[in-house]
Amino acid sequence: MPAILLIEDDPLVRRGLELALSRHGHDIRAAETGEDGLREFSSATPDLVVLDLMLPGIDGIQVCRRIREAGEVPVIILTARGDDFDVVEGLAAGADDYVIKPVQPTVLDARIRAVLRRSDSAPDGVRVHGELRIDTAALTVTVRDTPVPLTPTELRLLLTVSQSAGQVFSRQQLLEAVWEHDYLGDSRLVDNCVQRLRAKIEQDAAAPRYVQTVRGFGYRFGPL
Repeated sequence: MPAILLIEDDPLVRRGLELALSRHGHDIRAAETGEDGLREFSSATPDLVVLDLMLPGIDGIQVCRRIREAGEVPVIILTARGDDFDVVEGLAAGADDYVIKPVQPTVLDARIRAVLRRSDSAPDGVRVHGELRIDTAALTVTVRDTPVPLTPTELRLLLTVSQSAGQVFSRQQLLEAVWEHDYLGDSRLVDNCVQRLRAKIEQDAAAPRYVQTVRGFGYRFGPL
């Protein structure tokens, strides 16, 4: 049973999501402020965090950054606005996905399960590309023999593009393969994840060797 930490200050929304997600088979712990959420996170690391951005005190952006500094636990942010600065800031802070309020519990449950599936292993063993080594069985990544910690979403993105080096993936293809969004999704999810991944695996993120941009089309794992 996945352990989910829900950080939401609205008592009606929090209680409703607690009950709904529990019925979907999740083990839910809840907190109403950013400070309480960070204490809960420190006391028992969950499998995933569902995080409201509009929190009193320490806001959701700061909470997301602190969670990401502490490790690679996936984060899904909740936002009342779907096309503004908050979403971009949340993704840049390290969130794996977002859901717009009012939240449909079935949608949130599907997003949770999709994020948790992203760390599933791939079948073909070890991939070595220059100084980058990807062990798809152990789900580990090293650069110049140094371990590189990746979130499940970053890892799934790297596994997807590295499986077909040289192939160009559109943002929509990556949304479907990595995030399991089967509709015309938000390309910001892809672009922010690529930026975070490059910062971890590239020697020069501004001139990427591995995850390259193909202008007007999308991304490819560069021919080496």
